[in-house]
Amino acid sequence: MPSSTAPRALYLAGQWVSTEASWPVTNPASAERVATVCVADRNHVKQAFAAAKQSFPAWRDTCARERGNVLMRLADALEREAESLSNVITLENGKPLAQSRGEVAMSVDHLRWYAEEGKRAYGRVIPPQVAGKRHFTLKVPIGPVGVIGPWNFPLMLLIRKAAPAWAAGCPVVMKPAPQTPLSALELARLAHEAQMPAGLLSVLLGPAEDVGAEMLENPHCRKISFTGSTAVGRHLIAGAAEGIKPLSLELGGHAAAVVFDDASLKQAVASLVMAKFRNAGQSCIAANRIYVQRPIMQEFVAAFVEAVRALKVGDGREPGVEVGPLIDERALQKAEAHIADAVAKGAHVVLGGHKLQRPGHFLEPTVLANVAADALCMNEETFAPVAPISVFDTEAEVVERANASNYGLAAYAFTQNLSRALRMADALEAGTVAINDGVPTTSQAPFGGMKHSGWGRELGSEGLDAFMETKHICVAMEGLVG
Repeated sequence: MPSSTAPRALYLAGQWVSTEASWPVTNPASAERVATVCVADRNHVKQAFAAAKQSFPAWRDTCARERGNVLMRLADALEREAESLSNVITLENGKPLAQSRGEVAMSVDHLRWYAEEGKRAYGRVIPPQVAGKRHFTLKVPIGPVGVIGPWNFPLMLLIRKAAPAWAAGCPVVMKPAPQTPLSALELARLAHEAQMPAGLLSVLLGPAEDVGAEMLENPHCRKISFTGSTAVGRHLIAGAAEGIKPLSLELGGHAAAVVFDDASLKQAVASLVMAKFRNAGQSCIAANRIYVQRPIMQEFVAAFVEAVRALKVGDGREPGVEVGPLIDERALQKAEAHIADAVAKGAHVVLGGHKLQRPGHFLEPTVLANVAADALCMNEETFAPVAPISVFDTEAEVVERANASNYGLAAYAFTQNLSRALRMADALEAGTVAINDGVPTTSQAPFGGMKHSGWGRELGSEGLDAFMETKHICVAMEGLVG
């Protein structure tokens, strides 16, 4: 990674571009500036889409195998520099280095999976209803796409969109989050070194209102794929209406986790510590509401608190750290407000609950018991290492409470009863339902939300379909035999 003393240039269609405007990048573990990055204006975004439009025909007509080879070269480059990339992610995001390594590994897996899946963009033959006709379909790339990524998984969630887009035959104009642009610029560097054709990737940091507006209004941008808040998703939906522009939206989450009295306590505790405290709780599929059946409530809370107390908090670059800082002071203040609100409504702070008195934006891993249904943390995404626990009695009751949310990205259920597991898989209103598992996401399975958690799916074959159109071909024949 280049020195942080000079502003990092942006990557525009195969060229590094410097601008007069720049933004600082801050390490959330120390609140210190670690780099400065050039900032694009709307004209840069126009140039990027003009280059994407120019590169599109050749990339569209490149066979899927060769497109896959390009993705494989990029995956190899990421893997070779995995340790350097992991350090960059930890520096700008704050997550523990071990988790950053996992993010890089998953990014590599996404690239390799779509390098292969692009070869399987199958059409189909359709039986005719009229003699002398033949019908079949083709899958064709939608065209240049705009990709907008979040800060919580700054490399993986950009690649989760870009890899299937490239595999489908689409150039990509990428906007990283302002807090975490460094890993995206490293991706651009590696793509350049891997000889990705110019025009297939631009990485532009800039004001969301300018970059987003250009993506919405530019006729060369044929689709936008966004991960972020539901509020921004609504703005994109409104803006896309004018141009009837397709969107893929992975928005907020408020995942419920249900622990039944027949669950393996060891498995449930280990899985939910991971699902809740990974990335300091800053994950859209974090277990945000934990419901425990009454007969095991005390036993579960005791075991869960013991496991959470053992988590090491600190700078993600320190050995053994499992919980890093929150991304900024605003995130820390929101978490503190949620804790105070829960306590005011009768919750008991079993563990943590306070800001750590050290540089950076650190909150103690926090466990709240007997949290009221109307507490903010039971109705809004906390996005912090705060685990609210409530008791329930019956299956029907907990399904109703789990589904009493506008969000539906993920849900978790822990039980050893197969029939109950299948009932929960059917009943929970979420795009992903994890049974006895705290880490359900994988390259080959679709990921996305219901209700206010978004539109469409990423990953799996569905993730490839998201960047393709289905074209119907009808052929009428002459000279039938017989």
